[in-house]
Amino acid sequence: MHDSSFLAPMEPEFKTAIEKIIIEEILGAPFTLNNYARLLPSGQEMFQTIFDAVLSAKEIICIEFYIFKDDDTGKRLAEILKEKSRQGVKVYILYDHWGSFRTSRSFWTDLKKSGINLRSSHPFRWSSPKRYIHRDHKKLLVIDGQKAFTGGFNIGSEYHGYLKARHMWRDTGIYLEGPIAETLLDIFRKTWMAWRGEQIAYEKKEQPLTQGISVIPIFTNSAKSRRRMRKLFFYSINNAKENIYITTAYFTPSQRIIMALENAARRGVKVKLLLPGKSDIPAVDYVAKAFYTKLLRAGIEIYNYQDKILHAKTAVFDGYWSIIGSANLDFQSLRRNDEGNVGILDKDFGSEMMNAFENDLHHSIKIEPDTWAKRPLNKKILEGFFSIFRKRL
Repeated sequence: MHDSSFLAPMEPEFKTAIEKIIIEEILGAPFTLNNYARLLPSGQEMFQTIFDAVLSAKEIICIEFYIFKDDDTGKRLAEILKEKSRQGVKVYILYDHWGSFRTSRSFWTDLKKSGINLRSSHPFRWSSPKRYIHRDHKKLLVIDGQKAFTGGFNIGSEYHGYLKARHMWRDTGIYLEGPIAETLLDIFRKTWMAWRGEQIAYEKKEQPLTQGISVIPIFTNSAKSRRRMRKLFFYSINNAKENIYITTAYFTPSQRIIMALENAARRGVKVKLLLPGKSDIPAVDYVAKAFYTKLLRAGIEIYNYQDKILHAKTAVFDGYWSIIGSANLDFQSLRRNDEGNVGILDKDFGSEMMNAFENDLHHSIKIEPDTWAKRPLNKKILEGFFSIFRKRL
């Protein structure tokens, strides 16, 4: 375990350099330098940016999503992809079998007829039915090895912000340009081949030398990589000196996570958790609330988002180390799923993340300890009951 106490007296620049080395050691991968990053906290802005970027593609489009719906948003993206395929752009789509289960077969057939390459991850197999609980929960779009998107969103109208969608979701994405896009393309290519896709031919381009931010991929596809992700998360909590702002859609934490957050609060770190006011999975909502009393007693601030259904997965530590992606603070993400996140070590971007978090608090209700203690008995019983099954949710 790394002892973070030696970092305290250092100058900010030197501290960041040491932090970068430690993070790289934990993940077993280097930061990619000189990138541009743009936070996308609005569904409409996010999808308009996606559509524009896909329309600009010249050579290759790689898409990997847990859910790819055949609703208005999915069909709009599909039409753009079919047109790009007709223009000679190579298009590859990898979707999770369970996550996209409701997407019609005719939708995929139509894409395939247009020359688009399709693969399904984690298909059900009678020979190993228990493996079906594993998901490819990543959300990744890479264009020409130069532009990339990731975050918590899926391809669907509720993430886009269509008023006629069944639910409206509050999600966060990130748009990246620079060498990190080629790194993410390499990650996609390996995953594509792991699901028996043909080899993807791509010739790396010279990237213009520009001053930019450092980005590190936090992608998981094995027990080892998930251990690395968990270790990074604990290091980030244990190393924080001033504040920890965490947004997560599904909060079914382990006792170790609870203890790490409690210890941070007790050593004077301001810890704020932004959780859904209403979840699309009520059982998960009850599990999260089963831990509120313990967290509140430690001095942790808890907020329930009210405006839409919260689906974002972000964290920012001390205003300069940020994580954005698909991983929730739940057993499924941390132990079973293939997840995709990026980490950014940059104070300006961290400030943007904190501002977005504070803006979400304007649409949230703060949980007060006294009021929370007076919630109805039947709620407490349901919280206790569902918390028994937190590793299965």
